[in-house]
Amino acid sequence: MDYVGAIFRPPSEADSMLLQVTVGCSHNKCSYCAMYREKRFRPKPWNVIEKDILEAASIGPRFRKVFLCDGDALILPMGRLVEILTALRQHLPWVERISLYGDTRSVLRKSVSELSQLRQLGLTMVYHGVESGDDEVLRAVEKGGTRSEVVQTAKCLREAAMAHSVIIMLGLGGVQRSEQHIKATASLLSEIDPPFVGVLTTTVVPGTPLAQAEHAGSFVLPSKFDMLRELLYLIENARFSKCRFSSNHASNYLPVRCMLPRDRQSVLSALRAVIDKGDDSVLRPEWSRGL
Repeated sequence: MDYVGAIFRPPSEADSMLLQVTVGCSHNKCSYCAMYREKRFRPKPWNVIEKDILEAASIGPRFRKVFLCDGDALILPMGRLVEILTALRQHLPWVERISLYGDTRSVLRKSVSELSQLRQLGLTMVYHGVESGDDEVLRAVEKGGTRSEVVQTAKCLREAAMAHSVIIMLGLGGVQRSEQHIKATASLLSEIDPPFVGVLTTTVVPGTPLAQAEHAGSFVLPSKFDMLRELLYLIENARFSKCRFSSNHASNYLPVRCMLPRDRQSVLSALRAVIDKGDDSVLRPEWSRGL
């Protein structure tokens, strides 16, 4: 398989075949993210992608899921996405799920009809780094999307019958906007009602603009227990029809995996016990965390 640079995928794609169809991220401006800064965005040539698909086909049904890398593969033109999905269906007929990263730009550039076509060809899930429901936080971290665009994105994916897996980040508002960030995020999640939510904890990565802001004193990261209080607020106040909610990413101090609203009270009780005790020993140590 042809891989350029470091490859990233969501925790739930650990058992997936990783097919790199773009290099880097077409936005690549988010102040907290260092994942693609060493890469210049470009679509990979079709002959390279096709060769990887044929190589996977020669191995046989080792993988049941495929994740299309890099940062926002959905930004590719419809023609190329159709070509990729058609080849996967033709050469890897045993694959049951295909997913990728997308955002407000890549989703809203496509019509519901086009998204539906991709769904029919096997693209079943879009992982969307929403990060925050607060427009001021989104502007501060140069996310490149707004709350209203997130709502429209969720609507389009729902109409196309495509699963929407939302990623949010604890602590992204810093100490200064912690309350506004988490309240706005809870209300946004209630509004868009996604079937999947994945929680990350903000980690200040050296060399990023966020690290520079921290050094300058304009960004102060909340304490680990304050970020757990943000998590508690989310679980307590976000309203879902049926959501698989998890904080099992390596950045999190406390892994949580539950179905909401079914497990709300039991998870809240466990979280409150950890916060009230204030014991660092039950949290993931710093050396094993990473964004």
